[in-house]
Amino acid sequence: MWKAALVFCYLLALGWPLWAQEDVTDAAITPQDCSMDCIRQGGPGCEYCRITQADVKGALGFKPINRFGSCIPWPCFDLLGEDPELCQHYVQAPNDVKVEFVQEANPKSDTIVVSWKPSHYGIAFLRGFQVSLQALGGSTNACQLFLFHRNLSLPASHAHKVYKSDPFPGLSLGSQYAVTVMALPVPEEWKSFYHSKIFSTRSCAEKNGLEQCKKDWYPKQIKVEQEGTAVTVTFNLAPPNLGIRSYFSLCYANGMKKYTDITPNSPKNKTHHSFQLEDLQEGTNYTCEIAANEVDAVRRTFNVQVLHIKKGGTSPLSVTPSLALLIPVCLAVVAMLIVCLAALTRRKPKLHMKKLNIKPDVITQDEESGTQGEVVALPGKRPSPPRLLMCYSSNDGPAHIRAVMQLGAFIQQHMATQVCMDLWDSLGVAGEGSMAWYCRQIQQSDFILVVCSQGLNIKSKSPKLEDETDDTEADTWLDLRPNNFSSDVAVQLVGEEVGQAKARGQDLFKYMSVIFEHSTETDIPTELRLVSHYTLTRDLPLLFSHLHNVALHRPGGYLKISNISEEGFKKLPAGAALQQAIHEAGAEMRSKKRHPVEVEEETQKRQLILAETSAI
Repeated sequence: MWKAALVFCYLLALGWPLWAQEDVTDAAITPQDCSMDCIRQGGPGCEYCRITQADVKGALGFKPINRFGSCIPWPCFDLLGEDPELCQHYVQAPNDVKVEFVQEANPKSDTIVVSWKPSHYGIAFLRGFQVSLQALGGSTNACQLFLFHRNLSLPASHAHKVYKSDPFPGLSLGSQYAVTVMALPVPEEWKSFYHSKIFSTRSCAEKNGLEQCKKDWYPKQIKVEQEGTAVTVTFNLAPPNLGIRSYFSLCYANGMKKYTDITPNSPKNKTHHSFQLEDLQEGTNYTCEIAANEVDAVRRTFNVQVLHIKKGGTSPLSVTPSLALLIPVCLAVVAMLIVCLAALTRRKPKLHMKKLNIKPDVITQDEESGTQGEVVALPGKRPSPPRLLMCYSSNDGPAHIRAVMQLGAFIQQHMATQVCMDLWDSLGVAGEGSMAWYCRQIQQSDFILVVCSQGLNIKSKSPKLEDETDDTEADTWLDLRPNNFSSDVAVQLVGEEVGQAKARGQDLFKYMSVIFEHSTETDIPTELRLVSHYTLTRDLPLLFSHLHNVALHRPGGYLKISNISEEGFKKLPAGAALQQAIHEAGAEMRSKKRHPVEVEEETQKRQLILAETSAI
């Protein structure tokens, strides 16, 4: 029983200092005006005193440099008296340094007050604080010195007290500063006697409001109207008190930029102005910026979509009597030929269906009720086919890379698209560097397609060879994957581009993601789920529709292209090769899950096949 009572008393003794600390209030302590005699003699009312330049000059006989304020190298030794033991103890750096903004009338500058808490290590020997403020990249702006009187000895409970500095006025808006709070005394052999904090002053808009700031102002109201190939943009003008007289607009798309100077001079409308963007290409989405013609002015982004203009038809031809007689005859002949061809083509499927025991009435009923196909022309007159950059993961083995290459070959051959891949431009990648090559392709491509797979969730690692003496296999592995790491990093770059475009409110039509049929949607990274994603080969028509901006379905018709239909693409050599490559990639992925050890041996056997495919 007495042991339990002893333990209880021991715990009670340990907890007593904590209870004592909780009783201390957190009221902030502000500096006082004190005389140097009061500080040295330790009189009442001198607990926390500000030291001015006049005090330093009176005590030492010289005035410190203005930019250092009242700070001097050894304030404790020089100002508190002749006792050397008073200033030889170690005091640790303050804690919880904070910067607070103070309201002031000057709209062009900011004022702050610094607060902190003393450390409980060496607090009994604490003699004061020295607070300095420095602009990043410049010299010290100001320094303030605060001292306790020489007879004061603070208890550990005062480590919860908050001490404050005097205001630091006249700080430039939108600038970075470093504030340092130093505990006194400062023995030469110690290092952890100060605490620094970097902060930024408020911007002009944060302090005064957007309508009072020249550099931070930007148009909030933008209206875009299209008339033919000319686009009219209307925006609100800056307030007259800012003195902004000119503006500019910058539009860019497909590597092209168009700069427009704007100088409003209309005496009628002083709140809004309209200007025209001319010579824009039809069927192109532009990203435009507008801002005041000032240094470092904030830019407002908006999008402009130039629609296709239907050109008027030619004047009707004059029909002569002979031509009027020939037209009905020609139409009749064409109608007879169409009927004959329809009868022949209709008879062959019926004979074939009789052999397969298929009831033709069911298909006939479906054909009569179905939507009729129509011929749809690709929109616009592109000077060149759309440019598509393909990115992929190199962590899924050679079968997956071969499937990606076959997909690129099929898209380029049968979907009227120019495909860019690092495996097809090894010389360019080696000349520019992989990252520079990818960055340039991302900027210049009309579309970016990311082939998603399980390997996107695997961090790239340098290939480690188990047998270092097998130089032949090592060289083969390195040659087969020359852009192993750059391709994975490129996928991350595309993800960042998508996130930034989404944050700026831009159109994400440029970006796409696809998975093969053996993959799942969980293989698509989170940031790429914001863009359109397709499953191949099932969604080949949807991919074609995205690349060429054509509708799959219209009133009374639908888009039908035999080369990219679900059954038609298999009849093409490139389509059959794509289907076989996807099947092998799926088989390799399933075998990895069942036999991960045997897969490595199978991978080495397929390295030569991948090398031949890369050469092609």
